[in-house]
Amino acid sequence: MSESRVNFAPRLRARERVVVHVDSPAARWIGALAVLSLFCWLILLLTRGHDRDWQAAGRLAWSLTLLSAVALIARGIFLGRPVTAAHAWLALVAVLGGLGAHVLVFDLLGNLLIVSAGALLMWPTTARPNPADLPRIWALVDMTKGDPLAPFAMQDMKCYHFNADRTAAIAYRTRMGYAVIAGDPIGDETRFAELVADFAAMCHSRGWRMVVLGCSQRRLQLWADATVLGQSLRAVPIGRDVVIDVATFDMVGRKYRNLRQAVQRTQNFGVTTEVVSEQGLDGRMLAELTEVVLASPKGARAERGFSMCLDGALEGRYPGVLLIVARDKHGRVQGFHRYATAGQGSEVSLDVPWRRRGAPNGIDERLSVDMIEWARDNGAERLSLAFAAFPEIFNDKNRGKISSLIYTAIHLGDALIALESLYRYLRKYHALGDRRYVMASLTQVLPLLVVLLSLEFMPRRRRLG
Repeated sequence: MSESRVNFAPRLRARERVVVHVDSPAARWIGALAVLSLFCWLILLLTRGHDRDWQAAGRLAWSLTLLSAVALIARGIFLGRPVTAAHAWLALVAVLGGLGAHVLVFDLLGNLLIVSAGALLMWPTTARPNPADLPRIWALVDMTKGDPLAPFAMQDMKCYHFNADRTAAIAYRTRMGYAVIAGDPIGDETRFAELVADFAAMCHSRGWRMVVLGCSQRRLQLWADATVLGQSLRAVPIGRDVVIDVATFDMVGRKYRNLRQAVQRTQNFGVTTEVVSEQGLDGRMLAELTEVVLASPKGARAERGFSMCLDGALEGRYPGVLLIVARDKHGRVQGFHRYATAGQGSEVSLDVPWRRRGAPNGIDERLSVDMIEWARDNGAERLSLAFAAFPEIFNDKNRGKISSLIYTAIHLGDALIALESLYRYLRKYHALGDRRYVMASLTQVLPLLVVLLSLEFMPRRRRLG
């Protein structure tokens, strides 16, 4: 098995070797002139009555096929996408297949194959995660303070871009020609500016459009200064962090009444809690917690999320992950919360809460409050409970047309995540913090939405014992 891995990497690099760089004014001019020339030829054919033959083998259909293929190539050139060896071979196969289809009188299929050759030649390149980066990323997460999303950089579907001395990194993933950055850079913040500039240059060389999902308020200017493909990034607010200062938190006062009552109900029910390390779970507790995951109302067999969560619950894959477990008076596990840490333990962030179907009411509040107390006793400074998306929309009782449209759209996704119910839970803690933003160029809203929603909500198979 180790031998096959050693042999596979060189083949992969050879296949992805860039054979043509098209990021130049000359290439753009050539592409534009080719499209213009074919377009003018198509118009000329349309003005001549005897050439208006829309049969797949006719001159007009053939001209339209060439125009479509060249237009796709020109678009890739304007985006600066490089041509790799794999792209060139696939495009060549598509062209030969198209010509062969015409010879066999499958003219429509042949035209489609030739058009697809243009798309294949300029298909966006992708970046692949490297699991070997995890120890280095954990070291950077452990030195990052004040960022509740820092631990989620470890998620194994993410790729990383490091600065020269590997003291700072950006976590991202590519999809459909977009490089989607998850949160802020991690590591030495004095190196963030050069790191972002280098990352922007790398995206430009590969023809990727940059998007920052979950940019914090204090890093707005960092990304606003970055420009890729001549497009500046604009900030769109998407919600607020919910971060508790563990040293000053208490439940005194009328505003915490609902929270106190929820915690008290679990105490009356005999619920107890304990905090354990995920990597230190023994076989018995692992089996108990796995049972809770399988018995939970949703998410047992699939996991979702990209920018603000980890994956691999109960696998012990990531360092610095803690679990707070709730048991009833009979010792049966009723639920648990998974937390990730950063900044040498100063930052504690909730990943995913789990509860058994039919668990006592208030168990989530009890787990959160007890984890806050544990964090205070163990030297943590801040605890992030979650991210409150669009709180202004939910708080607005006099919504206008645009706000009402957004509110309706939000509830269309309730089957995946009930954002309003989550917000109602989070507001019990009165800890809304800084805003988070999407930083993007808004020239292509529809493909951008497809990319972001697919990254956050496309299910992945959960590996459970």
